[in-house]
Amino acid sequence: MSDSQQNHPVRKHPLRLSTSVILMISAVIISVLLVVHILYFVQVSDVTRDGVKDKALAVARTLADSPEIKLALAGNPENSVIQSIAQAVQKRNNLLFVVVTNMDGIRFSHPNEDVINHHFIGDDINPTLLGKENVSINHGVLVEALRVFTPIFDNQHRQIGVVAIGISLSKVAEQVNQSRWSILWTVLFGTLVGALGTYCLVRMLKRILFGLEPYEISTLFEQRQAMLQSIKEGVIAVDENAQLTLVNQAASQIFQEMGTALTSRTDDIGTSQPLIANLREVLRSGVPQRDEEINFKGRVLLSNSVPVRSNGVIIGAICTFRDKTEVSQLMQRLSGMVNYADSLRERSHEFMNKLHVILGLLHLKSYAQLEDYIMKTANNYQAEIGSLLLRIQSPVIAGFILSKINRASDTRHRLTLSEDSQLPDNSNENQVAALITVLGNLIENALDALEQQPDGEVSVLLHYQNGWLACVVSDDGPGIHPDYLEAIFEKGFSSKGEERGVGLFLAKQQLESLGGSIIVESEPDVYTQFFVQLPWDAERITP
Repeated sequence: MSDSQQNHPVRKHPLRLSTSVILMISAVIISVLLVVHILYFVQVSDVTRDGVKDKALAVARTLADSPEIKLALAGNPENSVIQSIAQAVQKRNNLLFVVVTNMDGIRFSHPNEDVINHHFIGDDINPTLLGKENVSINHGVLVEALRVFTPIFDNQHRQIGVVAIGISLSKVAEQVNQSRWSILWTVLFGTLVGALGTYCLVRMLKRILFGLEPYEISTLFEQRQAMLQSIKEGVIAVDENAQLTLVNQAASQIFQEMGTALTSRTDDIGTSQPLIANLREVLRSGVPQRDEEINFKGRVLLSNSVPVRSNGVIIGAICTFRDKTEVSQLMQRLSGMVNYADSLRERSHEFMNKLHVILGLLHLKSYAQLEDYIMKTANNYQAEIGSLLLRIQSPVIAGFILSKINRASDTRHRLTLSEDSQLPDNSNENQVAALITVLGNLIENALDALEQQPDGEVSVLLHYQNGWLACVVSDDGPGIHPDYLEAIFEKGFSSKGEERGVGLFLAKQQLESLGGSIIVESEPDVYTQFFVQLPWDAERITP
């Protein structure tokens, strides 16, 4: 043997893809068929009984919905058409008995006509007399049987009777025995399908993988992963079903810093995340979205989202993004100023209408009414706008409160800001966003509570001291029941209907993540007050 052969041992080649797939699938098929063969005899009885039970329930529910039976239950059992209908159904479905009773348990039908107008035998009818379906094995006038019961409701959804259907246990056992013989055909069919499927799978895998062997694919994958993890930009990709297929380390780190966990299903993540929403839109339209600035939990991400095509067909989408928080903060403050300007613009339209009223009163020479109207208008402006601008120095919050004042006015209620309020500006966008979330939920909940109460009032107090902001939102609505004071902050709890009950939960969660807190006090039919504390990185207060 040469020195080169001694120093360089022969490398073992892994099994080919076709050989590996055939061996693995054959082992799986044999194991599965063996387990199925064992479990089948154990479960076939239950499955067959369930099938018989479902058949009986289907027949019983059909009879319970029959207009003829509902109408006939109001008459005499002995002269009712229910007996003929029940006998026809019994013969047609090979049942032991079909019995219809009223709410007193009196039979309107039975295979033995002598027991019609007699009370039903068996306590297993009692749950159904209370409106619940029931299944039992019992012995009545006939032999022991599998009995199912379903209630009968009239058009006003009031229960007026019960349909009881029985199937002989001997017939159930017969069907169970017949079902067990199908195991042989199941095994043979499974073996045939498994062999054919293995052959097709091997051919399809070779075509999909472009003829590459598994070790070649793993090498390419390792190279791609090393390349992706070395990129500073975050990279996420989805397939044609908008499910995540790729997340590099930079993307995971950014999402973790924002308190969001990434899973393989974008449905679990939620469409509220703008990056996921952008990828879905790119998948739908096929149009790239380049150099887009996205606000996500107080941070700005500069993203590029493009579709991935194969042979002209969109098979996915990929998004690259970087953090751009500082620019985001400037944009958010600018948007707050725009919101503030929009609120003032709305007020300017209102004052134009007021000027028309003043002009009309001048033409009519109604000077007394004119003086009263002008004084009232001036007082309202000073109360709602002038004093608010002096006390709320954050343009974002000021514009938000102005919009809520207009919202309350549209619902014929009044939103007032306490004269003791004092709120300096704040450059911490997370704290500003948390305050807007909390105020928005509390004010909207208060307005909803005042919906049935005309001229309701919601008051807001914002007071800053020593790095903390205290916020009080109160209303004179119907209040909250004492039993619900703790539950209102739980996810999904709401008195407004289904798919609600997340606002207060999210508000509390966001406050606690910043070190804040929220509590509630309420007296039914008197008042409700929410007390909020939030860290506030205030800038210098303008005198």
